Amino acid sequence: MKPELREQILTILAEIPSGRVTTYGRIAAMTDGATPRLVARALRELPAGHGLPWFRVITASRKLADHSGAEEQRRRLVAEGVLFDPRGRIAKERLWP
Repeated sequence: MKPELREQILTILAEIPSGRVTTYGRIAAMTDGATPRLVARALRELPAGHGLPWFRVITASRKLADHSGAEEQRRRLVAEGVLFDPRGRIAKERLWP
């Protein structure tokens, strides 16, 4: 991945406000050529102790992606007041931007 593209993804990630979420696809659409998979890759490659709100990124179906950090992601989102419906989706009103 080009360093400029990674920087765009991380800059967008840093701007997601507390209590809001966005999708891999929305982040990709705000860049100069990323795909949702590249966004996911950039998040997987974040260094330890980075402090970026990776947990505010969800799938296009407004659910958590199936990954090893999903339980931690759910806990962090709930702590910010983000609720899940019985099907595991987050309300559209929580989407950013």
